[in-house]
Amino acid sequence: MATPPPPGPQQPEGQYPPPGTPPGAPETPYGAPEAPGAHPPPYPHAPYPQGPFPQGPFQQGPYQQSPYAGPYQPWGQGYSPYNRPVPFNGFAIASLVLGILCFLPAVGLVFGTVALVQIKKRGERGKGMAVGGMVMSSIGVLLLGLMVATGGARDFWDGFQDAANDSGGAAFSLEVGECFDTPSGSLGTVVFDVDKVPCAGEHDAEVFADFEMGDGGYPGDKKVADAADQRCYLLRNTYAMDSWAVPDNVDVYSFTPTSQSWRRGDRDVSCLFGNTDEKGGLTGSLRKDQLTLDPDQYSYLSSARAIDNALDSAPAAEYIEDDLPGYKKWAASVSEAVAWEADGLPAHRFGPAARGRIAALAKDMALSAKEWAKAADAPDVDTFYAHYDKALKLIDPKRTVTTRKALGLATTPPKYDESGGGGSGGEGGGGIEV
Repeated sequence: MATPPPPGPQQPEGQYPPPGTPPGAPETPYGAPEAPGAHPPPYPHAPYPQGPFPQGPFQQGPYQQSPYAGPYQPWGQGYSPYNRPVPFNGFAIASLVLGILCFLPAVGLVFGTVALVQIKKRGERGKGMAVGGMVMSSIGVLLLGLMVATGGARDFWDGFQDAANDSGGAAFSLEVGECFDTPSGSLGTVVFDVDKVPCAGEHDAEVFADFEMGDGGYPGDKKVADAADQRCYLLRNTYAMDSWAVPDNVDVYSFTPTSQSWRRGDRDVSCLFGNTDEKGGLTGSLRKDQLTLDPDQYSYLSSARAIDNALDSAPAAEYIEDDLPGYKKWAASVSEAVAWEADGLPAHRFGPAARGRIAALAKDMALSAKEWAKAADAPDVDTFYAHYDKALKLIDPKRTVTTRKALGLATTPPKYDESGGGGSGGEGGGGIEV
């Protein structure tokens, strides 16, 4: 048992009561009776006497814990800044996050299970997170299974593909009759976006038709562009039925799929009217169809379009003598089309202003049909040419100017290039990838 140290050489004995003496208890000497006059002098005449503090960290005595130890615990006991709280388990946090986001629910369920095992072994926190993540992930697994069973997952993927098509390759949707500007102002480059504008004002292009290409592998840029040009060229007159109203500087263009958008299911082709001058544009709509024409105008232009389509089906050979059988077959088809329209055109009851001109036009068409039939039966090239020339003169566009004027249609014939096509009747301005 440790004994108290003897009193120091410079301090009076029994200056302080023994540790643990209750307040108010009489001060008794520690180890010796109190000597008379041993009380310390009052302040400020003399310094307060010092007690017998320990002299070193290993000295035995009632104050060996600390030179400032007392009967109370030091402030902050158990709240040392070096104490670290128990950490949260990482798998528990991940499980909760995946469960809330409903992302990879199966993974969230596995993470929650691993978290519970680790928490039990390591004493970490996060059990509630792990359980919550497992519950929400379980719900996600059930919902995913239900979507697969009912086809909802496929619908979601299809919607995702449509969104992808709208944001890369086919970044816009164009409707027939809409007009737009391109960011570059050109129709000869790859386009990712357009600005739709009113057709009444200035614009870069106008959509006159659209169609879808067939399935299968991507046929290549050239084949896609050629197919688009051919189809758009045939469709142009269904939108702009009055070809005379189409300016000479307007040509046919198209928006076609790229190889990248094709892999995402893009097969859409948009047919466009645009200016042949890259720096030029269009003003006003070129639409002349059943939505914008009156009945008399529509009936007349429908007849003219049927004849134009028959004439456009001529053989590829540039000269008749290079393919007489082919031209004779073509002349027979033209004769049928012209005769059909000659009979059908007067069947429509035109207004008084145009009725006489329509009757005269129908008579010329009937005579032309007979000449086409004779050309189809021609025994040689010279005979074919003779009837061919008469047939064309009878339906020469210039003979329809007065009829058009009476109907309120354009009266200036389009200019024709050396290949026989009009200003807007070429093979198209080329396909534009989107």
